[in-house]
Amino acid sequence: MIIAIDGPSGAGKSTVSKAVARRLDFSCLDTGAMYRCVAWKALDEGVSLDDAEALARIAHDNDIAFTHEAGDPLPRRVSIAGADVTDAIRTAEIDRSVSPVAAVPAVRAALVAQQQRIGRAGNYVVEGRDIGTAVFPEAELKVFLTASAAERARRRVAQNERRGVGSTDYDVVLADIVRRDEIDSSRDASPLKPASDAVQMDSTGRTIDQVIDRICELAKEKGARA
Repeated sequence: MIIAIDGPSGAGKSTVSKAVARRLDFSCLDTGAMYRCVAWKALDEGVSLDDAEALARIAHDNDIAFTHEAGDPLPRRVSIAGADVTDAIRTAEIDRSVSPVAAVPAVRAALVAQQQRIGRAGNYVVEGRDIGTAVFPEAELKVFLTASAAERARRRVAQNERRGVGSTDYDVVLADIVRRDEIDSSRDASPLKPASDAVQMDSTGRTIDQVIDRICELAKEKGARA
């Protein structure tokens, strides 16, 4: 069974997906981290984010792998071409770089093939921006999770403060979220939008636990076992 959770940057998809996977004993596939890996590799190699051909080559030629611990459905580490980039892909620089990378059709095609191979082999919670529309259109449960831009910026600042990485300037983070929303929603390749059969959920003013509880309820209705 596949649970697809889509939505804009900062909506809480990652936190919610991990919690749902843990509660349902599913595996969690972090597709967003895969695009971040490509962005990191491009910057590391000095590749311009405008060079679609070079970005596609990076996505196609470099294996991305997740490391799991026994009994834990959540990936603990992520690497590209053997380099551990778990922390390196969570910086403000990568936040600004990932949308142009993800907008390249050939990059998406290379990574989607890997995602489909992994996801169709078991029970997965998969989060991203086009999971229910392009990656796993056959997913048994699709959720489109969003929140106001102001709320998402507030959450991202708090997250960055806890992690000690990324910007903690609210205005900077808000501007970046608004910019990414525009890029992700208007791109030609798999634009950000809810699948026609997705359950749309606005988390503004709701606690994370309330969101998690609701998604787990929907999953159980589809046959998942808690």
